[in-house]
Amino acid sequence: MHDTGQAGALGDLSGFREQVYQCLTSRADALFELADAVLCADGPVTSLAELSLMPEHRRGHGGGYDAINHGRIEVDRLRTTLAGLPLPRAANGRIALAVDVSHWLRPDAACSPQRLFCHTYARGKGQAQMIPGWPYSFVAALETGRTSWTALLDAVRLRPADDATAVTADQLRNVVGRIIDAGHWQPGDPRILIVADAGYDVTRLAFVLADLPIEVVGRIRSDRVMLRPAPPRTPGTNGRPRKHGGMFTLADPASWHTPDHTTHTDTTRYGHAQTQAWDRLHPRLTHRGPWLDHEGELPLVEGTVIRLQVEYLPGDRDPKPVWLWSSVTAANAELIDLLWQVFLRRFDLEHTFRLFKQTLGWTRPKLRAPQSADRWTWLILTVHTQLRLARPIVEDCRRPWEKRVTEPRRLTPARVRRGFRNLHTTTTHPAAAPKPSRPGPGRPLGSTNPHPATRYEVGKTVKRDLTLEQHRNHTG
Repeated sequence: MHDTGQAGALGDLSGFREQVYQCLTSRADALFELADAVLCADGPVTSLAELSLMPEHRRGHGGGYDAINHGRIEVDRLRTTLAGLPLPRAANGRIALAVDVSHWLRPDAACSPQRLFCHTYARGKGQAQMIPGWPYSFVAALETGRTSWTALLDAVRLRPADDATAVTADQLRNVVGRIIDAGHWQPGDPRILIVADAGYDVTRLAFVLADLPIEVVGRIRSDRVMLRPAPPRTPGTNGRPRKHGGMFTLADPASWHTPDHTTHTDTTRYGHAQTQAWDRLHPRLTHRGPWLDHEGELPLVEGTVIRLQVEYLPGDRDPKPVWLWSSVTAANAELIDLLWQVFLRRFDLEHTFRLFKQTLGWTRPKLRAPQSADRWTWLILTVHTQLRLARPIVEDCRRPWEKRVTEPRRLTPARVRRGFRNLHTTTTHPAAAPKPSRPGPGRPLGSTNPHPATRYEVGKTVKRDLTLEQHRNHTG
């Protein structure tokens, strides 16, 4: 029985490698072996050139750069392949998707187009910086329990002319559609949970994606002001009916009313966790930001506000409460606990980003074109997916000072990668051997480049046709 499971997992890994190779339509052999070199490297990836020294990469360092700069990947086909793989499930057997942005910082690349100012945190309070780079929006399926694994399903680079909320909504719509087409969700199953952090307009996402079988939960700022439902209209009252009720100020406990639900949970990592939930609260929307082009009267998007207070955090004995907003209404206590627990699992995506940058070398290559960065990003996604598929069958190459792990699912992605080279020989190798060739003559010695590279500005390059005041006068 154990051998059958091992063979099945190895078959899934080999099948995925074949499907990835079929998605590489130009410079396929060089791209595929570049990914294998990342998988089998002894330590962190520091540059593309050093990957050519790996035995799995049978081409020169110039071939690797040529593949990244001039290769071609059928991204839509690769997205469908990723959605067809087995998906992990969160608590209660639900599918939980986390969305977040990670930045490929390029502060000195003045000749690289489509860079935006990326918000990055520095050491010390209030030391955040805005550094030029390429922001990427990732969508991943979350597991249950404490883990550093996620199942990445999509990646989209945000461009200077993009609206971040609109791009995220389209990205989530496409991911959910592929999940349904793959048969992971059937009518009658629990709704798919979408988890986001405070940087997203969760109200807008819930409104735009209301036709999908999803429920949105995300963190909101602690200085937000929500509104209660309008009270019943008194008979004989004249005038326009009220649209909003009283204010619910998150930072002012005097404005709170009795919670609809209060739950208590003892956790091993955060101590005692207490939640308070208030049903049918909504924000006051204005024709700004993602609602600027909304036609007609702005809607009322009601949901549940959850206040999560834990006893302690690692390194913090007096943590501040976390405020969440969910598109679910009339939620019971069991669902409230599920929502905040799934939200805490969103931080597993941070482990994935750290693996990408510190171990797999996602942001290491000094690429000029953003299209080349996109190809390299998708190669890293295929590398991470292969590690996830090899997780139950790889042999743990434990260092003498590391703890012994008896369950394969408890292995970290870095330890799975450490043992992937031993597994690599048993998988399929669709890439063909390189043909003999010789490098070109290159630029004549002593000559200069007559075509200097173009320099590009950083930030949003597309302005609105109308200012907010002109738009207000035009629509009014």
